[in-house]
Amino acid sequence: MSDNNQSLLNEPQGELVIRTVAMPADTNPSGDIFGGWLLSQMDLGGAITAKEIAMNRVTTVAITAVKFFNPVHVGDTVCIHANLLKIGKTSLTLHIDAWAVTVYHEKKRRLVTEADFTYVSIDDNGQPAVIMSDGRLME
Repeated sequence: MSDNNQSLLNEPQGELVIRTVAMPADTNPSGDIFGGWLLSQMDLGGAITAKEIAMNRVTTVAITAVKFFNPVHVGDTVCIHANLLKIGKTSLTLHIDAWAVTVYHEKKRRLVTEADFTYVSIDDNGQPAVIMSDGRLME
């Protein structure tokens, strides 16, 4: 397992980028929160972080190493954390994990999903753009 595997940890790593509540409309036929909804929350939080790092528009180009560990239930607070893994000339990769906190057990949080998301910085024409941060080229 990689050093970035959050499943071995009991605490979230990285920056908290989204906090939201799982609602009944987001359930699958089994009554648990649909995995696609959870991945979309992770992608939203990752895109916010990637945009701040790239100081530019970004688009998602890959989601890898997706692991679902536990279900999310209606009413759970879902916390999305993002951690920069690598940055290149036009792209960056974030490790993103999602934790759920059961409504009535605030101290009890559980890792529900983790994945690596790669974003590309793009210009107004949708073409890859060099990532700049504070006026410096990131390498």
